[in-house]
Amino acid sequence: MNLEGMAHRDDNTAATETAGAHPAESVSGLYSAIEESARLLEVTCSPGKVMPILTAYGDAIADAVIAFRVATGERNAGELDCRFSIPLDVDPYALAVANGFVTDTDHPAGSLLADIAERCPLDCYGIDFGVVGGFKKIWTVLRRGDLQGVARLAEIPSMPRSLGESIDFFTRHRLGDTAGLLGIDYRNRTVNVYFGEQPAECFEPDTIRSMLDELGQGQPSEHLLELARRAFGIYVTLSWDSPKLERICFAVATRDPKELPVRIDPAIARFVKHVRDSDPGTKFVYAVASSPHGEYYKLQSYYRWQPRVLDMMQLPDGAAVADPV
Repeated sequence: MNLEGMAHRDDNTAATETAGAHPAESVSGLYSAIEESARLLEVTCSPGKVMPILTAYGDAIADAVIAFRVATGERNAGELDCRFSIPLDVDPYALAVANGFVTDTDHPAGSLLADIAERCPLDCYGIDFGVVGGFKKIWTVLRRGDLQGVARLAEIPSMPRSLGESIDFFTRHRLGDTAGLLGIDYRNRTVNVYFGEQPAECFEPDTIRSMLDELGQGQPSEHLLELARRAFGIYVTLSWDSPKLERICFAVATRDPKELPVRIDPAIARFVKHVRDSDPGTKFVYAVASSPHGEYYKLQSYYRWQPRVLDMMQLPDGAAVADPV
């Protein structure tokens, strides 16, 4: 498969490819794209690691939003992530357990997905895996018109208590009081919470410095502050083992990451070049994360873009992504 495997497809192309597509064909096509992308990034990719995951969720792949992601930092070295959406009539956790991707457990992580689905109106789920590390996360995408208050989410019995204990933090720093996307990391036993419709003030340098100082993460770099000024969203990472937020990430939408006011990591620059050589109109999400161990950067490219991605990203209808927003 050519480099289109790392680029988004326009709506007409996607419709042509998916109409009447057999699940096995969708799975094999996506695997070819993953394999080619991994080769270009010098990441090891084996069918034995990737194909079981694609096969288990294969019925959903033909109509899925699909994205690839690379990241900097030692813990992310040598990895390529793939994530794709699946409909609500699939139980992603049950399939993951049945196929041995995760182990069913009495830990709250094992019941959180069901608890969220029982209490919140959802649009779809998502699967996240690494071609080297295997199955990682299940996402829950809330309906755009039914974003949930953080206080209500904190009442979910299996939710990490740090969410409820951070409500005052969210209020002080104007992160907003609603969330639209949650990710459950079964390997690291953490939860990502994406905030929606934040006021512009929460992206200001003074607010960000105050946030990171309160969390004991030190002063942000100028790169982080510059990217945050252009961000469309913020998400935090929670753990059941800590009362504090572990990470804060700022996400920027762009068609050309090289135009962002930061130095692009060589591995990410290589990824960008190959994607844009195939399709200059590719949409990217570039993100910077702050953690107690320092900052790192992530870049996501859409293999298959659909208009509902704007809802997942909680961007306004018709939002332009030709430049950072």
